[in-house]
Amino acid sequence: MTTYGRAAEESAFVRTYAVTRGRTKPRHLLALETVLEAGQGRPGPAQAEECGEMVALCRERRRSVVELAGRLGRPVTAVKVLVSDLLDAGALVVPLTQSYADTGAGSGPSVQLLAAVSAGLKRKWPDAVAYPQAG
Repeated sequence: MTTYGRAAEESAFVRTYAVTRGRTKPRHLLALETVLEAGQGRPGPAQAEECGEMVALCRERRRSVVELAGRLGRPVTAVKVLVSDLLDAGALVVPLTQSYADTGAGSGPSVQLLAAVSAGLKRKWPDAVAYPQAG
């Protein structure tokens, strides 16, 4: 690898670390295929510019977490951290569609449904006691 290539790689790593403010774990349970759409809230002024880009992309149409990571050229883990921030701000939401609700007889709720309920509860009661997520 050339010196330029190594410097560019290190710069990208530092930028990702700065964008997430050193956080590596999202507050919400998000799968790669979790679908998101723009909500009523807005990204805060202290949030990374990628947050505004994600909201704009989700205004165009619903997008998955992995699609957002690919479009922004960022690691999925970093995108999940930023998406969690946007879910807390109400700028992104996990839409509850019929396919999420229809899980079949006796199969219980889907992971997507539980993630959507969790995100909604955290928005409604942000100061509630948080329990550790399985991971």
